[in-house]
Amino acid sequence: MASALTTLPLDYWKSATVSKQDLEFTINYLFENETPLTEKELLPVLVAARIAAERASLLKKQQGDGKIYLPKEHYQPGEKLVFSSLDWQSGKVVAVRPGVNPEVGEFEVIEVEFGDGNKRGFAANLADHKLNQLLEAAIDDDSLDIDKVLSTYSAELEIKFAAALKGDEGLVQIAGRWFPRALLVDVNVGHLNLAEAVLDEANGKPLPTLALLEQVELPEKVNPKLIEFSMNYALQEDERFDEIGPAGEVLWYLHRLEPEDVRQTPLQLRYSPVAYDRSVLSAEMLGLEAELKDELSDLASPPGQVEEVVVSLTYPHWRAGTLPVSAQVRTLFPTAYESQRVRFTLIDGQTKEAMPAWVVRQNRYVYGLSEWYRKYNLIPGSLIVVRKGKIRGQVIVQARTRRPTKEWVRTVLVGRDGGIVFAMLKQNIAADYNERMIVVVPDVDAVDRAWAQVARQQPPLEVMVMNNMRDLTRLNLQGHVHAQELYSAINISRRCPPGPLLVMLVTQPGFTHIGDMHFRLEDPDHGRAVTYHYGG
Repeated sequence: MASALTTLPLDYWKSATVSKQDLEFTINYLFENETPLTEKELLPVLVAARIAAERASLLKKQQGDGKIYLPKEHYQPGEKLVFSSLDWQSGKVVAVRPGVNPEVGEFEVIEVEFGDGNKRGFAANLADHKLNQLLEAAIDDDSLDIDKVLSTYSAELEIKFAAALKGDEGLVQIAGRWFPRALLVDVNVGHLNLAEAVLDEANGKPLPTLALLEQVELPEKVNPKLIEFSMNYALQEDERFDEIGPAGEVLWYLHRLEPEDVRQTPLQLRYSPVAYDRSVLSAEMLGLEAELKDELSDLASPPGQVEEVVVSLTYPHWRAGTLPVSAQVRTLFPTAYESQRVRFTLIDGQTKEAMPAWVVRQNRYVYGLSEWYRKYNLIPGSLIVVRKGKIRGQVIVQARTRRPTKEWVRTVLVGRDGGIVFAMLKQNIAADYNERMIVVVPDVDAVDRAWAQVARQQPPLEVMVMNNMRDLTRLNLQGHVHAQELYSAINISRRCPPGPLLVMLVTQPGFTHIGDMHFRLEDPDHGRAVTYHYGG
């Protein structure tokens, strides 16, 4: 078979955009099939159609204005031909005469004139010739192989495709599936009121769409998938309802029944961003940042399958009854196509008891652990094992509990001025803990008032770091503080991820790194110590 001399550009799929024609094709495909589909399901169909169109375009380009020259064919003067052996040049047959070659037998010679005026002779009416096989455009080109295209570019193409679908007003999406707006079944206010009543009667249990449809009368002669999609879309557009199912499962709930700390971020998890330059952090500091598993650290998830992660509980999450959805643990928790809140089940690793919980995706936390923390007498710094459950949608949490013992640990006290100070006191400890993160909070209400005072006064982060560092230094005979201890202390009165804190420690002249992530304050006589009565 003749080799193709024309193919797609090397960067065709990498630089591909979704055209108006692509969207029209997609909408027509959905119309014809009457089945809502995800962009992942639609992409192979679109790529196959694009490849077919490009093959046809390439072949047409190769043929140009005339037929592909094949030696076996008979030609007449005036016919236009294109020649694969001449880089697809085209010419016109100007004469035909008998050929003379006793070894070949009877054949013809055509004289062809090309655009530059040159004339050449070619064999015709000759059955045995290598050019007689009909050329197929780029048959072995990877860029025209759907399996190779999808295996290499599907992730990039899905992102572009999803963005294009979202920009088309003729399409609607629910639970990751797309469908033409024009085909939606009418779901009126009466249907939605009835759905609200059904969810009210469910006593806080999320319900799938089919359970709601059993109570709502919609047309029976319509495609069931279309009925379900239309109901889902109507519920999504009504602010009373929230779709809280994990990816691949649609579950409905009433907004007003969701816990307050699911509908809005708990006070202790709210962060006022601080600008900082991550480029100054050393490999050691970046390692500590990853180890702390703070949900506010913008890190990539570790490669490979994560089955289990150990989390050191910080004060903000302990106070809010939450867990961080950090880069290290996010793959353990259920996610969703669109829903910002996902209802799922936590399993107590010791008792196997099921606990309803919520992933708040946008703000990266899991809500629903307050009672569980109290049950096992956990404190800030306690170690919690998080691992995948055996059943889809379940996550196992387990505290490393042990027989309670009295130990000397950092304890938070609140002075008369509302300021937070730290002291080493004997406390009952009932679970394994991170020595640099542990802190006991005997009076939570007093700490809440100190937190509110800091929120009102908004002292500079540098001042808070210096004052906390000076306080912690008094508890250490060596006169220095580990960055992880300081991170734990700062978060008693103000939410702060490790990044801004670490950058401050290495860029501000008031702090000296003495090795192994330990820091000390410069001599106060040199003017760097600062006192600021802010509540800590």
